Amino acid sequence: MEVKAIVPRGYCKGVVRAIEIAKKASQEKEPVYILGMIVHNQYIVNALEDLGIHTIDQKDKTREELLDQIDQGTVIITAHGAGDNVFEKAKKKGLHIIDASCPDVIKTHTLIKDKLNQGYEILYIGKKGHPEAEGAISIDSQHIHLISNQDDIDQIDPQKSYTMTNQTTMSLYDVYDLCEYAKDVLPHVEIEKETCTATKVRQEAIQNIDEDIDIVFIIGDPHSNNTKKLASIAGNKKKVYMIESIKDLDINTLKGKKKVAVSSGASTPTYLTNQVIEFLKQFDENKPKTHQKPTIDKKQILG
Repeated sequence: MEVKAIVPRGYCKGVVRAIEIAKKASQEKEPVYILGMIVHNQYIVNALEDLGIHTIDQKDKTREELLDQIDQGTVIITAHGAGDNVFEKAKKKGLHIIDASCPDVIKTHTLIKDKLNQGYEILYIGKKGHPEAEGAISIDSQHIHLISNQDDIDQIDPQKSYTMTNQTTMSLYDVYDLCEYAKDVLPHVEIEKETCTATKVRQEAIQNIDEDIDIVFIIGDPHSNNTKKLASIAGNKKKVYMIESIKDLDINTLKGKKKVAVSSGASTPTYLTNQVIEFLKQFDENKPKTHQKPTIDKKQILG
């Protein structure tokens, strides 16, 4: 089978940094906890658990609330970042804090604080409940407004001055549409697009896939916002399957297909993506021996 491995794909610099920080933290004073999924990939979470690093995560609980479950040891702030309230609470509890926040997230937080100090209200484009959006909103929940769609913009007082920014993993196309709409209906708004470069170039590469592609596989965790956005963009043009690993690849989806494209989210282990690519390259619909999928070596997940 002909395989088009989309470039770039897989780990971004923020994920690489967060994983390396976590691996080093396994040598810190025990116990070691991560406040939420360090990046949105269960394979990585499981691999870190094998190193003795415990992930504390619970749906509908904020990072600040999750801290109630940690009484001693080391706590790692995930790549998604966190508000000052989380850092302050962790310090009061006497926890050793390791910050694995993505530099792009820190950059956005700095921008928001600067603009608030200048008297602006903030319009933050993001997904409700996403840890990155939670961290940004918690900077000043009274003057930062979460924007998920045009209806949210319609509720905004048009007489105030705003700076509009966004969650770094958002679709650049969704961000563009919301920014353009805001400029049409709000007379006093300035735009600061903060979609990270890694997200931007991956989405553009998917948008521009070859016309003769029969099917697209996006590899990543269903919790990963940037992975879901890649699948959504590809789905506008091609038949798309989002899978976590080779285990989820259904052989039946390959029948009658000649050319397949593969990409992966910014938090997807390169090992898992390469395993899918190599399997597809050797796959021949008419040769059953090529249908046998390889096993996953957990030791390879963290690299």
